[in-house]
Amino acid sequence: QVQLVESGGGLVQPGGSLRLSCAASGIIRSINTMGWYRQAPGKERELVGALTTGGSTTYADSVKGRFAISRDNAQNTVYLQMNSLKPEDTAVYYCNAQGLIYYSALRFRTGEFWGQGTQVTVSS
Repeated sequence: QVQLVESGGGLVQPGGSLRLSCAASGIIRSINTMGWYRQAPGKERELVGALTTGGSTTYADSVKGRFAISRDNAQNTVYLQMNSLKPEDTAVYYCNAQGLIYYSALRFRTGEFWGQGTQVTVSS
């Protein structure tokens, strides 16, 4: 079926940078929106940023000017470039794909999918 596989998390000092990647695999026709969410301990999952195939972007106010989302539609991959990281950015980051059209059981289907999550820790 469809899988989203993330990579690029880790430990970074405040002010540092990280780049997350997420690749969708399967028999995929198209993906309307790809984005990133995060969940810190004791908090609800929140949207970090999202990007549609048409190029429209959405960012959480807390990351505007520091994070940038991009995607490679041909590779069904989305990236999150995170700069000027702060301790409050520490969280598990999840890749999300909405309006994903894929082929399964002899027909095309549409669904929403999540990655398994990757830990980002910002600490000195």
